[in-house]
Amino acid sequence: MTQPPKGARRSYGVKAAPYGFLLPAGVLFVLFFALPIGYALWLSFHKVRIKGLGLGKGAKTEVWAGLENYTSALTDSELLGSALRVLGYGAIVVPVMLGLALFFALLLDSERVRARSFARLAIFLPYAVPGVIAAVLWGFLYLPDVSPFLFLLDKFGLPQPDLMDGGPLYLAMSNIAVWGGTGFNMIVIYTALRSLPAEVYEAAKLDGCSELQIALRIKIPMVVPSLVLTFFFSIIATLQVFNEPMTLKPLTNGIPSTWSPLMKVYSDAFTGGNIYAASATAVVLALATFALSFALLRISNRRTTQGATR
Repeated sequence: MTQPPKGARRSYGVKAAPYGFLLPAGVLFVLFFALPIGYALWLSFHKVRIKGLGLGKGAKTEVWAGLENYTSALTDSELLGSALRVLGYGAIVVPVMLGLALFFALLLDSERVRARSFARLAIFLPYAVPGVIAAVLWGFLYLPDVSPFLFLLDKFGLPQPDLMDGGPLYLAMSNIAVWGGTGFNMIVIYTALRSLPAEVYEAAKLDGCSELQIALRIKIPMVVPSLVLTFFFSIIATLQVFNEPMTLKPLTNGIPSTWSPLMKVYSDAFTGGNIYAASATAVVLALATFALSFALLRISNRRTTQGATR
């Protein structure tokens, strides 16, 4: 039996090497991403049929439900209410967070700023705090009995706002998200600013442009791709808000168990015990997030293309 030449075996090994390096990542992707998604899809098309009192062996059977779970999810008033609350929450978080991130990035990119490394670390540091811990810390700062800020307001005879109920609750939770997410977005925008060629700034200064004019007419237009990227990340994170309301919920009666869509999924799955309806709701949320992100990306690409052609 003839053996293949040594050169052919060596060439085959070189070609197969990349697949060998990708194999562990592929296995992890299938086990912890693809299979859970497939299982959630399978659950979303099933339900439990109960016979009699539901007692005894065989009293509960899993049967095909078709689109019943999806119909219930799309007509659920609680899910619609949670989506509207998240939209209001995002209307506060996204513009404020990205506005502060852009402001700090432009400020740190200025030549007049001192202690730039310390300032950059100080702004980014809140992002390193886990979301649950940040929500607990801010939650106690919001409580009237333990908050030093509300204590000082009381000492000076000023009114103490209830930040854990009604409209102020949106501001309270938005503050947590802005405090934690501004640093990350600032780093993304600041990195894009530092990659811009210095010759552009020097030419603008020779033409008599001020720092403000350089920022408005040169820096901001040139970091628009980074702004779009951070905008998409912020939108997705807003639609998936869970840590803040779930952590603050035990501290107040103003947050229902279905305040956000993900809290609705959690409540259906682990409080109501209906993992089938929860899976259908999760799939609907995933599709809605994908559709919204895709639509915003198409609009952004279209405007970028039109601006480039001009």
